[in-house]
Amino acid sequence: MTLIDKRAALLGPNMSTFYDDPVHIVRGEGVWLWDKAGRKYLDCYNNVPHVGHCNPRVVDAITRQAQTLNTHTRYLHEGILEYVERLTSTFDPTLSTAILTCSGSEANDIALRMAEAVTGKRGIIATDATYHGNTTLVSHLSRSNVPSVGFGLGDVIHHVEAPDSYRISDPDGTRFAAQVQAGIDALEASGTGFAALIVCPMFLNEGFPTQAPGWLRKAAEMVRAAGGLLICDEVQSGFGRSGTNFWAHQTQGVTPDIVCLGKPMGNGHPVAGLVTTPEIITAFRTAFRYFNTFGGNPVSCAAAMAVLEELADKNLQANAARIGALAQERLSALAEKYEVIGDVRQSGMVFGAEFVLDRATKAPASHFADVVVNKMRDRGILLSKLGRHKNTLKIRPPMPFGEEHLDLLMETLDSVLAETPVVA
Repeated sequence: MTLIDKRAALLGPNMSTFYDDPVHIVRGEGVWLWDKAGRKYLDCYNNVPHVGHCNPRVVDAITRQAQTLNTHTRYLHEGILEYVERLTSTFDPTLSTAILTCSGSEANDIALRMAEAVTGKRGIIATDATYHGNTTLVSHLSRSNVPSVGFGLGDVIHHVEAPDSYRISDPDGTRFAAQVQAGIDALEASGTGFAALIVCPMFLNEGFPTQAPGWLRKAAEMVRAAGGLLICDEVQSGFGRSGTNFWAHQTQGVTPDIVCLGKPMGNGHPVAGLVTTPEIITAFRTAFRYFNTFGGNPVSCAAAMAVLEELADKNLQANAARIGALAQERLSALAEKYEVIGDVRQSGMVFGAEFVLDRATKAPASHFADVVVNKMRDRGILLSKLGRHKNTLKIRPPMPFGEEHLDLLMETLDSVLAETPVVA
């Protein structure tokens, strides 16, 4: 029985894998992964090992704490307090409290319940090309993820068109803000009422469109004027990845009411959470009884603290800004060479190119993107694709990704583009 067959037998059908020929990974170090046959791959995709696969500082912190104590937060322990104090120091002073969970899905789920507790309403606005997790509630935020059977929570969700800087002109966010206002009006008119707008401030799943600093400010003003909360899902965009700021919402010129965190927080250890104001967390804890056995346990907090220390000591936010700028230059040079590249964009250590069949019509080359991703995998480069049309390369490597790694990535991409015909 193959590994794929065994997965299906033991884990059920439709267990997703990457690539036409899935990779059997057995080891990681820094920005590198190795498969069972000993082949080495450059990881240009994974943001979970935020400070590098098997980072020694994080591994040591987990090991030392696991050898000492690991229990839940109903016992007193300094670790969670020291971590939350260090974490919240990276935010606006108003965002001074936190709840720790095990996943970003849980954090987003709590954020939506906080919005209901504060406003007394349930209506949520999200974009029509986003993803915020897989609990029953947050799964309904993603149009591509809404189940054919379920609890019918779609009535409380209003979707607005995701920003698309390549096809739709909205240089200062006015158009998006108008859609948010229309969504607020619709939710209020329906009797559901408006509670919150939830967005990734980098709009990463939407294809991380190019946006001027402060682009989200007008939509935030409309949310506040309507008495709702602004929730920023920084699961992918946070912890210095944008390069310009530690949190992407800071680049957007807004201070959210709630910021949700996840994947990179513990460098692969399952720790996540959210940061908010004392007033909001009090309203939530008054309205809901909430406890998470594993959230904020001593080992998780040790891993998360080690990530913050590594980011600071290695100056990885500055590295993200520098490598992102170089990546923009290299991708732009490839765009001059290959007509299939319709647009190039980057936000620090997130960069990519949108493939089109024709630059005049901007028709998406989704199949071509899939072919390129698989050919890159065959040459030892792991990346993916995303966006509404799944035609934009998603290059989101661990933060220690350096110039020599960028060289290998771009040289390989150049070679693949040169040999791959553009077909619909």
